[in-house]
Amino acid sequence: QVQLVESGGGLVQPGGSLRLSCVASTSNNIAAMGWYRQAPGNQRELVARIRDGPNIMYADSVKGRFNISRHRTRNTVYLQMNDLKPDDTAVYYCIAHHHSGYAYWGQGTQVTVSS
Repeated sequence: QVQLVESGGGLVQPGGSLRLSCVASTSNNIAAMGWYRQAPGNQRELVARIRDGPNIMYADSVKGRFNISRHRTRNTVYLQMNDLKPDDTAVYYCIAHHHSGYAYWGQGTQVTVSS
C-alpha cells in the first residue's frame, strides 16, 4: 500500500505559476510517478510522468510550460507549472506506478486559473 499526499494547488491569475508536490509513503518498488488532471465534464488526462533514467513525458498541451521532477530521498514528485492558462483549471492527481503493475492515486488538489 502506498499513500500519496498532494499539496500546492490554489487560485492563480493567467500567466502565473504554481508548484505541486506529492509525497509518497515509500519509494520502494515505485517504477514511475506522475500527474493527471480532470476538469469538470472531462475525462482524467495525463499531464506528465517521470520514470528512472530519467524518462519524462508531457502532454502536448503543457510542453514548454510544465516541468516534472522527482526527489527520491524525499519520496516526492513535483510539478512546476508556469504560464498557466484558464484551460489548465482542473483537479490535479498524483499517481504512483508500482512494479507489480498496480497504480496508486492521491486525493487530488484543485488548481484554478482565473483573473
